[in-house]
Formats: sequence, structure tokens, C-alpha cells
Amino acid sequence: MVAIIDYDAGNIKSVEKAFQFIGQDTVVTRDPEQIYRADHVVLPGVGAFGDAMDKLNKYGLVEVIKTVTSKEVPFIGICLGQQLLFDSSEESVGAVGLGILRGQIKKIPNNNGQLKIPQIGWNNLAYPSKGRLFEGIDEGQYVYFVHSYYLHAEEREIVKATTEYGTLIDASVEKGNIFACQFHPEKSSDVGMQILKNFVKI
Repeated sequence: MVAIIDYDAGNIKSVEKAFQFIGQDTVVTRDPEQIYRADHVVLPGVGAFGDAMDKLNKYGLVEVIKTVTSKEVPFIGICLGQQLLFDSSEESVGAVGLGILRGQIKKIPNNNGQLKIPQIGWNNLAYPSKGRLFEGIDEGQYVYFVHSYYLHAEEREIVKATTEYGTLIDASVEKGNIFACQFHPEKSSDVGMQILKNFVKI
């Protein structure tokens, strides 16, 4: 069972459909007991960092996520869900993130107006060191991004995929049972489906 955490942060339906497409039973929930019973847990997200943290706190999910990630349950954050795993974001000054991983969420520079922000579209991945999410996926494959802010991780060894858009963007991280992607695997065609298949095999 794949538990998809529901905290009113959008894009949940497409994530749910993607896991169902690869043959997984899913539950969209904010019930702690259902999340604790799941074999895999997903933190999706579209929207603003501060608003998302407000909702996670409102629904009592901060401690639930910290408990799940402290165990051996495979956990993945997608898009905003990746950013929330870190301490803070330039998008919402003063908002406190989950602080499970170390790093900064920064605004993508527009290079004096030469780049469109947010970045919306396909970009290719490089592997500083290949992670388990990318088994069977060659370096240079394209995935789908929609974001104005990006991660710069403090622990460089956890970065498993990067991309370039105005700056070096940490596109995916892995630390123990915790995984995250800035891009949307559920919208990234065959490559994205392989990433989700790799996740549920863990």
C-alpha cells in the first residue's frame, strides 16, 4: 500500500493515478494510522512553502512525517514535497520547514530577465552519484519541472540528480529511506514511471 499524504496541497490526483498505473494500491489520507501502516509514503505538493507548512501543522502531520522518516519505511517527497523536507525557503521567510534534511531552498535567478520563472517544462538530469530511484535510467534523460525555487543541499553526498536552469539545481536526493525529487515523476512519461517503479521496489 502506498499512502499519499493529503494536506490540501494540490496535484494529489495525478500522483495517485501514476501509482495506480504501475499497479500499486493507494490511499490518499491524513490519518496517522493509515500512514504508519503503509509500505511506502509519498509527500506530494504544489504551492507555496509557508502555506504548505501551515497545513501540515494544522492537520498534525509534521510529527507523523518525522516519525515515518525516522523508520525504515521508504518515503518520497515530490516537487514542493522535496522542499518541505528542508529547513526553510526564500519563498516564505520565517516559515519553518520539516528540517529532516539540511539545505536551503532558493529562488531561481532569472539571469537579468533571460530566463522564464517559473521554469515549466522538460530538463535533463545529470548524476553526481547514481541513486536507487534512477536504476535503469541513463544519465541525460528528461523529466518535467514546474518550479520557481530550488534546493541547494548542504550534504552534497545525498544529491543523486542535478539539472541546470540559471544555476545548478539539486533535482533529487536520497538519504537512507528518504527520497525526493524537485521534478514531477508522475508527469515525466516513461522515465517518471520507471522512477516510481524503482521507488516501490525499495
